[in-house]
Amino acid sequence: MKHTPGFIALLCISLLGCQEKKNTMTEQHNITPPVAEKIPKALTTHGDTRTDNYYWMNDRNDPKVIAYLQAENAYLDTIMKPEEKLRANLYDEMKGRIMEKDATAPYLKNGYYYYNRFETGKEYPIYCRKKGSLEAAEEVILNVNDMARGHAYYHATGLSVSPDNRLLAFGADTVSRRKYVIYVKDLETGRILADAVPETTGDLAWANDNQTFFFTRKHPETLRPERIFRHKLGTDTTKDQQVYWEKDETFDLDIHRSKSGKYIMISSTSTLSSEYRVLDADKPEGAFKVFQPRQKDVLYDVDHLNDRFYIRTNWQAINFRLMECPLDKTARDNWKELVPHRADVLLESFELFSNFLVLQERKEGLTQLHVMNMQNKQDHYLHFDEPAYVANIGTNPEMDTKQLRYTYTSLTTPNSTYDYDMETRKSELKKRQEVLGGYDPANYVTERLFAVAKDGVKVPISLVYKKGFDKNGKSPLLLYGYGSYGISMDPSFSSARLSLLDRGFAYAIAHIRGGEEMGRQWYEDGKMFKKMNTFTDFIACAEFLVAQHYTSPEHLYAQGGSAGGLLMGAVTNLRPDLWHGVIAGVPFVDVVTTMLDESIPLTTGEFDEWGNPKNKDSYDYMKSYSPYDNVTNKAYPNLLVTTGLHDSQVQYWEPAKWVAKMRELKTDHNLLLLKTDMEAGHGGASGRFKALKKTALEYAFMLKLEGKEK
Repeated sequence: MKHTPGFIALLCISLLGCQEKKNTMTEQHNITPPVAEKIPKALTTHGDTRTDNYYWMNDRNDPKVIAYLQAENAYLDTIMKPEEKLRANLYDEMKGRIMEKDATAPYLKNGYYYYNRFETGKEYPIYCRKKGSLEAAEEVILNVNDMARGHAYYHATGLSVSPDNRLLAFGADTVSRRKYVIYVKDLETGRILADAVPETTGDLAWANDNQTFFFTRKHPETLRPERIFRHKLGTDTTKDQQVYWEKDETFDLDIHRSKSGKYIMISSTSTLSSEYRVLDADKPEGAFKVFQPRQKDVLYDVDHLNDRFYIRTNWQAINFRLMECPLDKTARDNWKELVPHRADVLLESFELFSNFLVLQERKEGLTQLHVMNMQNKQDHYLHFDEPAYVANIGTNPEMDTKQLRYTYTSLTTPNSTYDYDMETRKSELKKRQEVLGGYDPANYVTERLFAVAKDGVKVPISLVYKKGFDKNGKSPLLLYGYGSYGISMDPSFSSARLSLLDRGFAYAIAHIRGGEEMGRQWYEDGKMFKKMNTFTDFIACAEFLVAQHYTSPEHLYAQGGSAGGLLMGAVTNLRPDLWHGVIAGVPFVDVVTTMLDESIPLTTGEFDEWGNPKNKDSYDYMKSYSPYDNVTNKAYPNLLVTTGLHDSQVQYWEPAKWVAKMRELKTDHNLLLLKTDMEAGHGGASGRFKALKKTALEYAFMLKLEGKEK
C-alpha cells in the first residue's frame, strides 16, 4: 500500500509517543509537526548539570531514531507540498543554466594535458588526458559515471598518476562518511588492480619507483587521519607497513609530493601548530626526516625548488612570511627571510617556478596575485577591476614555464580560468563558465560595504542584486555567513543564485571575524574566548543592511552551514526578531556535548578552535553560546534545517536534537522544518545535479515565506 507523506508522518509520530502541539501555523495543512519523545539524560560537568531530553537520538542504528527522522522528512514534504511546482521550476531553471556537455581548461603535467569533462545527462565527471598535444587522441583515465553505477552516493577523490604516467590511483567513497578505499588502475590495460586499500582519506603520494605509494589511514571511530602507511603494488594490503603514527589527537596527517617531485612530505597539523617530515622520493624504503620540530603557535608549510626548501610560516609573523633554507639544513636556525611579514597583508600561499615566485596575498579583504621575477628581482601585481572578487593561484604542476594559471570570479563574473604570461604581463582567458539562458552580468550590480561591529571594528559585506532592486526596506535579502577556522568566504559566482536575484532578492556575504578575510588577526579575534565576535559581527551586518534600507526584518533571511550553522543557531537565539527566516545546513549546534565526546570525529583536533570543555572556563564560555543549550521559551523565526544521516563532520543528531528542543519550547507559530538526506553526509548528495534539489528546497522555503510562488 502506498501511503501519503502525511500518513507516514502521523504513523511515525504515534510510534514515537509524540504529543500533539496545538495552534501552530501548520494546522492549515491538517497535520501537526513531529514532537519527539523526551527521555531525560543528566549530563554533569564541573558540578553543572544539563538535562538532555533528546540524547537518545545519538544512535543511527536505532529504528526509533530513523522513524523520527523519516517523520520529520514526511512532515516537511507535506508542508512544502504547495511549493512542489515551484521547487520543480527552480530545479529546472538552475539545471537549465548549466552547460551539460562541458570540459575544464586542460593543464600540462609530465608530458600530458589533463582535463575533465561532463556529458549531457550525466552526474559525474569523466577524467581525461592527451599525450603531448591537445590535438592528440583522448584517453579516458576514469569515468566516474561508470564507477558510480549502482550506488546512491559516490565520490572519487585524490586522483594521482604515477611518475611514469602508467598507473592511476584514486579514492572512492560510496557511503558519504569520507572513508575512502584507494584503488589503482592500469592506464595501459584499463584494468583495476587487486590492490584496494580501505579506511583512508583518499589522498596518496607516489614514490619515484612507480610501485610504491604512501597513504593516510583514518581512525575507525573518530575518523582522524592519524597514520601514514607504505604500500607496494602486488603485496597484501593488510601487511602494509606503518611509517608514522601521529599520537597527538589534536593533530591530523596528510601526505603529498613536493611540486618538484623530489620529495614526499608528511604534514602533521593542528589549528595552531604544524610539523613536516620529508623523504627522498627516490628512496621509498628510507626513513622520513623531521623538517622542523613542532612548536606551540607556530605554523609552517614547505615546498622545494632546486637546492632550496621554501617555507611559509607565522613564526614571529602573524600574517606569515616566506623563508628559504638549504636542503641539508632545515632547522629554523637556518631559515633566511625571502618575503618579510607585512602587518596589512596576509600571505595565503605561494607557487614556485624555475624563474618566478608567485604569492597569493590578501589585503583589505580582497585576494591579490603578486609575481616576483627571481632573475631580475622585479615584481608586480595583477590588476582586477571589480569592487568584490576573488582571484586564486590555479593548477600549476610544471616548474619550467613562464605561464601562471589562475582563476577569477566575482558575484557577477562566472568562474574563469586564465593563463598569465609573467614576462609580457598579459592574461589569456582559457575557460569561462558558460551560463545558459542569456545571462548578462551587466544586468546585475555588486557592492562592497562595511558595517560597524559593536566594538567599533569595520566588517566587510559583499552584496549583489539585479538592477531595479528597490532599497526601500521592503525587498528580500539573504545574508550568508561562516566565520570559523580562518576560512574566508569569498564573493564567488553562482548560476543557481540567479533564481533568487531574478525574483527580487539581494544576496550578501558577511565577512565576519573567525574567517581570515582581513588577515590572521581577524581569525584570532573570532575563536576561543572571542567567538562571540563572530555572532555579533553577523548581527551588526544585518542591522546595517536594515538601516540602509536594503531590507527589513520582515524580509531578511540568514543562511550558513556546518560551523556557519552554529552561527545560525547562535544569532537565532541572540536576535530571533531580526530574521524572517533562517536556513541552517548541517549545523554544529550542540557544542558542549560534542566537544566533551572525544570519540566523535573532529573533536580533539578542534580544541584550539573552540576550547576544551574539560576546562571550566572553556565549558562556561561554550555553554553561553551553544545553540542547543540556549533554546528557551520564546518566539523564533521560520527555520529550515538540513542534515545528512552519514555526516562525518557534524553528526546528524545535533540538528535533529536542536529541532526537537525548539519544537518543545518555541512559542511562535512559524515554520520549523528538518530535512535529513538518508543517503548523504556532510557535503550533501553526490553528482552535479542532485545537489540542486536541496538548493531548490532552500529557495522555495524563502519564496514561500515571501509569498512568491512562481
